[in-house]
Amino acid sequence: MEPDKIPLIAGGLILAASLLSLRLGVSVAIFEVLLGVGAGALGLGAENWMTYIAGFGGIVLTFLSGAEVDVKLLKENFRQASTLALFSFLAPFAAGYAFCRYAAGWSPTASLITGVALSETSLAVVYSALSETDLGRTVTGKVVMVCTFLTNTLTALALSVLFLRPNLYTLIFLAVSGAFLLFAGRFSMGFIRDPRLAGKVAEPEIKYIFFVLLGFVYLAELGDSQAILPAFLFGLVMGKHFKEARSTAGIKKRLRTTAYAFITPFFFIVAGLRVSLPALWGAAGLFAALFAVKQAAKFTGVYFLMKRYFPRDVMHSTLLMSTGLTFGLMAVLFGLRAGYLDQEQYSLLTGVLIASAVIPTFVAQRWFPPLEEEDIV
Repeated sequence: MEPDKIPLIAGGLILAASLLSLRLGVSVAIFEVLLGVGAGALGLGAENWMTYIAGFGGIVLTFLSGAEVDVKLLKENFRQASTLALFSFLAPFAAGYAFCRYAAGWSPTASLITGVALSETSLAVVYSALSETDLGRTVTGKVVMVCTFLTNTLTALALSVLFLRPNLYTLIFLAVSGAFLLFAGRFSMGFIRDPRLAGKVAEPEIKYIFFVLLGFVYLAELGDSQAILPAFLFGLVMGKHFKEARSTAGIKKRLRTTAYAFITPFFFIVAGLRVSLPALWGAAGLFAALFAVKQAAKFTGVYFLMKRYFPRDVMHSTLLMSTGLTFGLMAVLFGLRAGYLDQEQYSLLTGVLIASAVIPTFVAQRWFPPLEEEDIV
């Protein structure tokens, strides 16, 4: 029996993306997506194990992004950030629905799925772009993370209210997740600070965080729901303790190293593998129009309020807020599985989301870098 080549090819793609990122100074997530698209065009498909790791990678990125949110900054700027997030959600949601329903002639449910998918700002892309350039520790970076979180909260609520049908397992998922999060800080830090566990080669602290996140994923799948929100809130809770306790500060760094080395690249690579280039080529005009609708709506919903409330590096922040990928992919995958989208619509929307992850990030990093003298917090 011939050995499986897929793991070797995937490892090569991960390494190549890192080298290209370092050489060209652009987020590694962009190259992971693009190399995934190229590999898919050459016939590489995502195996089941890759798909699962990709899904878990998205959850790990969500946890890490939650750990980067400055709770004090969120409280101090909640009114401004929530107003900005509301328009960041509403503008592309309404524009995406109206375009697909009345210009493209899609069904009402397919148009609603499109609106939900286009409304998000990708936690994974924003976090990757900020952390790789050390901007996650700046005031601007923290503001963008706060607004991204609030935007995605609205996207998650919209998908749940419009489409998901709660069952008994959904209630169990919500009850268990909520109960755990109430006590997560005290219990988790008691576990992590245990002198018998701290600093060991076995890394029990990181394995504990992975175990909790896997538990969220399992319960969410039982309840036909998503683990994004509890994973983010868990990161929010743990981030506060990571910041307050020097003895635990290194855990987040080691966790990020572990995740970026192997787990999270699969999230971006598999996203690229799912794109059907023939389907995109056959609907090139619709693809370009839908991408333009998303970007114009996001820019309109974000730029003017960002300029009013958080004027520093406004173009860079607006472009990062215009990205999409993480929850949008989950929304269109849900639409495909539920029969609301056909395969062509799914490929088209996936392509739009990937383009919205790559192009605004590239433009922001290349032509609108933040001011170098910004204070680090």
